[in-house]
Amino acid sequence: MSKVSNTDWKQLAAMEDKDIDMSEIDELGDDFFRQAEIRVPPKKSVTMRLDSDVIEFFKSQGQGYQTRINKLLRSYMDVQLHHVDHK
Repeated sequence: MSKVSNTDWKQLAAMEDKDIDMSEIDELGDDFFRQAEIRVPPKKSVTMRLDSDVIEFFKSQGQGYQTRINKLLRSYMDVQLHHVDHK
């Protein structure tokens, strides 16, 4: 059984932060941030074959090229997951 969202995603995407009514949402206090934990998925070493010009492009931007590639892949994944959730 699939649920159909009644949310107007285009209207929501066009909204600016200042237009969002947050009057019913409690502000997060110091206790919340003292107890908050950042949960980062563990890294896993993989071997993958990439085009040499792609690797050279990322390496040319300096140290941390693997992290930048991971961030791009994560962004793509997030968009795909969001797109699937809200069709």
